[in-house]
Amino acid sequence: MEVSEIEKLISDAVELDELHVKFDGSQCTVIAVADFIGDLSRVKRQQLIFAPLSQAIKEGAIHAVTVKTFTTTDWQREKMFNLPL
Repeated sequence: MEVSEIEKLISDAVELDELHVKFDGSQCTVIAVADFIGDLSRVKRQQLIFAPLSQAIKEGAIHAVTVKTFTTTDWQREKMFNLPL
């Protein structure tokens, strides 16, 4: 699976201000940035990003997913520590 395919799956399902994806073999790291994320619980944030990837995970194209979510304000502060992939 390609990074562009993963980005498309997520972008088609969720409207984000920024999306950064790194895919190394079968391990995927996602940074998702949007203001509405601040209104969601930590579990709902994870579910929001995992949902569009569920089929690829079931099929084994993606084995492990790490998700980091930020509001745009938090991302301005945190991006120096969580550099875009």
